[in-house]
Amino acid sequence: MLEKLHKAIERRIGWQDVIAYFAIILQRNWSCLRGTLALRCKAFLFGVQLGRGTSACGPVILGRWPGSRIELGPECSLISSSRRCTAATLFAPVRFRTFAPSARIRLDRGVQLNGTAITARSKTISIGHDTMIAPNCVITDSDFHALWPAETRHIEPAFERDADVTIGSHVWIGMNSIILKGVTIGDGAIIGAGSVVVGDIPAGCVAAGVPAKVIRQQDTNL
Repeated sequence: MLEKLHKAIERRIGWQDVIAYFAIILQRNWSCLRGTLALRCKAFLFGVQLGRGTSACGPVILGRWPGSRIELGPECSLISSSRRCTAATLFAPVRFRTFAPSARIRLDRGVQLNGTAITARSKTISIGHDTMIAPNCVITDSDFHALWPAETRHIEPAFERDADVTIGSHVWIGMNSIILKGVTIGDGAIIGAGSVVVGDIPAGCVAAGVPAKVIRQQDTNL
């Protein structure tokens, strides 16, 4: 403690710096404590499987259709508060939503979400262990409406067009990205910020753009 105090004096840290630092710590800890407690209560009441050590900073929206499954693995981090988010402000809380008995959302161990919206209408969306998803991303298994004929889009749900989404382990998805139905992203891939992923991305690749395309193979030595 004395050593830390000595270093603070050497760095000429003032009283305002101390207040600013402790304000960050207190706001973050309070948000996480309240968010995790609320998440555990809602998960129990709504029949959502919640792994040991999974935490939430800020509110998490849970919407589970009867018969569907939402499974959040151990040690996941669900960040819904801009006070806790590192890279950007968040547009909305983390959201999990299913719309049919066949729908599944599965998060493996250590997945990190930041204001992420995951919607499985009738298929399975799975995310592998230790994958990181940056702020304000959307993942969905459906178009939610038939493409053609245009006159019936508002009444034709086109469930037959839904398709599974599989995101591997150790994937990093950049902020404001959209992952659409039928996509598989391989282990270790990186998706650049603002990308729209409409096709498969191989393991160990960097992909970006609208639509996302492979830019290069990752340099595993970096």
